Amino acid sequence: MTIIEVVVQSFNEYICIHYLKSYDIGESIYVHAFGAYFGLGVAKALHNQKIKNDKEGSSYNSDLFAMIGTLFLWLYWPSFNSATAVNDEAKTRAIVNTYLSLAASCITTFMISVIVGRGKLNMVHVQNATLAGGVAVGAVADVITRPVGSVIIGSLAGIVSTISFQYLTPLLKKINIHDTCGVHNLHGIPGLISGVSSGIVAAVANRDIFGGNK
Repeated sequence: MTIIEVVVQSFNEYICIHYLKSYDIGESIYVHAFGAYFGLGVAKALHNQKIKNDKEGSSYNSDLFAMIGTLFLWLYWPSFNSATAVNDEAKTRAIVNTYLSLAASCITTFMISVIVGRGKLNMVHVQNATLAGGVAVGAVADVITRPVGSVIIGSLAGIVSTISFQYLTPLLKKINIHDTCGVHNLHGIPGLISGVSSGIVAAVANRDIFGGNK
């Protein structure tokens, strides 16, 4: 399935870039959203009622190592979003916007996690939804010129991702979609937010906003 996914994803990205002229510097649409929903489709197709494990879940050690991974991803996500920027100005913009979006998603994730957890933080939320801002801002990371834009995107991503982990994941199981790693909540939905954001930014962008850059 991985080989099929890579081929289809590459073909999809080629069509979108060369024919639809759809620009996505952080690959939020082409990689994150596509990979998430392709994976969910495979999970649905390969679901087997006989394969169940009541012990599925996290432990102290798994949470600890997962949190270490989250920290590294949080620190280096801006380099991923800025890697293919066209010039130094765009790279700087992508790095700053990604960090702002990540910081905003962290704040809203902790707030919503405490609310839906009735006073307790959920480590699954902390390990995942805190990164949602990096995905959500990916398609427009090098385009947004005002901090408020990336903060709004990151805040929305953190809220939606946390709520999805809490309420949507159990619903997916009921329709035989086993999302083991929560890719729908961390990559799928934030990827969709990124796509919508890119459309909005493209609609309001003009040469004055970018200081006359070509």
